[in-house]
Amino acid sequence: MSTDVLSSEVLVLNKLWQVVSVCSVRRALCLLYLRHAQVVLKKGGSFYTFGFEDWRDFSQNRSKDSEILRTITYKIRIPRVILLLVYDSFPPRRVKFTRKNIYKRDENTCQYCGRKFKSQDLNLDHVVPLSRQGKDSWKNVVCSCVPCNLRKGNRTLTEAGMSLIRTPKRPHWRSLVRYTLDNVVEESWKDFLDLAYWNVELEQDEK
Repeated sequence: MSTDVLSSEVLVLNKLWQVVSVCSVRRALCLLYLRHAQVVLKKGGSFYTFGFEDWRDFSQNRSKDSEILRTITYKIRIPRVILLLVYDSFPPRRVKFTRKNIYKRDENTCQYCGRKFKSQDLNLDHVVPLSRQGKDSWKNVVCSCVPCNLRKGNRTLTEAGMSLIRTPKRPHWRSLVRYTLDNVVEESWKDFLDLAYWNVELEQDEK
């Protein structure tokens, strides 16, 4: 199996058929196998759900190799949307402080020069250097391109004569999921991206 395929994203619905998250294909298959979720498939204007065994059997007639994962004993089609069977709430709204989420918050854009890059061409920079009592926090870590990172070095913004294009802060959970959805081109997701849901005001994280 391709690692890239297993890491690609699957839309997750709660049992009320509301979008709550995205997960990897690897995670989706685990949930499917454990009977915690079903695959959702649209055919002819109707939606159908499949448990693990039904989805495995349905997958045997698929001919597009790009949509199939092969195991020793069978092949299985890559799910694109799954429905959780035991979850009717929204996920926790506190966003984890991770490299991936910082890239999403900053939209892969250097926060000093404003240019956009691929993730592998960006560094993470401490606005206040760690050697100056800077912290690993949402408010002190930003995306930086290599030239800007080298220019700033181990100095403060004032010392380096640089400025940020926007003030870093903890992102709202909804904004990160919205960014993920906007950057994934998957036709089967469109029916579930209900704008009314995304416009609902959620409680903000505590400071």
